[in-house]
Amino acid sequence: MQKAIIGKKIGMTQIFDQTGKVVPVTVVEAGPCVVSMKKTVENDGYAAVQLGFGDLKKVNKPMAGHFKKANAAPKRTLREFRFENTDAYELGQVIKADVFAAGDKIDVTGTSKGKGYAGVIKRWNFQRLKETHGSGPVARHGGSMGACSTPSRVWKGKKMAGHLGTEKVTVQNLAVVKVDVENNLIAIKGAIPGPNGGTVVLKDSCKA
Repeated sequence: MQKAIIGKKIGMTQIFDQTGKVVPVTVVEAGPCVVSMKKTVENDGYAAVQLGFGDLKKVNKPMAGHFKKANAAPKRTLREFRFENTDAYELGQVIKADVFAAGDKIDVTGTSKGKGYAGVIKRWNFQRLKETHGSGPVARHGGSMGACSTPSRVWKGKKMAGHLGTEKVTVQNLAVVKVDVENNLIAIKGAIPGPNGGTVVLKDSCKA
């Protein structure tokens, strides 16, 4: 990983490219982020950089001391990144949206929208049963859970009804369309995970 930044999803809109073609984009308020901690191989066993995003008015004493070392205001969101060159980052350094440029390929990670309790058709795209010839009022049920005598239990991981959404999702190889450094905004082509106002992580694509 060469570069990354933490941001907040603003919402979707559309912009026009040079040829007049409409491009659907998601706008992200990317940064400013501060380097709140640096981990080294000597002290921690591995090299990494911790970034903080989003101002926080009040924190407890241990966290206040943590941010005081970086000479930075308390941050709401902390994420750790294992950059290939951690020496390029200094404690207290501010990282802005200009870390990315138009045309870059990035991976976006966020928490997907919560859908609550969902049945097997919505959650796993199961096929419904017929509604005639005596099938009963079970057209949207999951059906058989397995054999009765062997193994006499439901296999772990079987697709059943349950909680849908609210999980970590990464969308890969998205294109950066436009970067507004003054307002810390990045326009990304296509959709990204999570609701408006949700925290997302932007990092250079592992497939580019």
